[in-house]
Amino acid sequence: MFNFLTSIKTYTQDSLKAAKYIGQGFMVTFDHINRKPISFQYPYEKLIPSERFRGRIHFEFDKCIACEVCVRVCPINLPVVDWNYQKGVKKKQLKSYSIDFGVCIFCGNCVEYCPTNCLSMTEDYELSVYDRHELNYDNFALGRFPLSTFDEQLIISNINYNIRT
Repeated sequence: MFNFLTSIKTYTQDSLKAAKYIGQGFMVTFDHINRKPISFQYPYEKLIPSERFRGRIHFEFDKCIACEVCVRVCPINLPVVDWNYQKGVKKKQLKSYSIDFGVCIFCGNCVEYCPTNCLSMTEDYELSVYDRHELNYDNFALGRFPLSTFDEQLIISNINYNIRT
């Protein structure tokens, strides 16, 4: 008789625990009912990245002194800096600068340690291409500033408005 009562007691305790957990799950569900959906129609609406987002690198050719600090601090020695030494001026002359974004890990060390601030991170996160070799950016491609996501949204909304009218 005593075993029967203890088994009923444990059964009711387990049932109450299960009901408690189900109730907790329903509370989470009911909490999410009143929230707005967080979805974007991607090609037409774009996420605005956070303030410290590390996107594509922007390079200013005129500021660079070819010190190669970016190459030394890069964990994979990625930036390729080509320069000539001018004996008359006793100064390095930058010839070309390139980064392969197919290999880059976007750590931001090159931007952080650049003494002349010629490198900066942009908000550009759309780097998908069909050919991997297109991700090798030279100093001309790095120097072009991409449109910010806010400007792109304005352009797309203007295009959509013009199409509708």
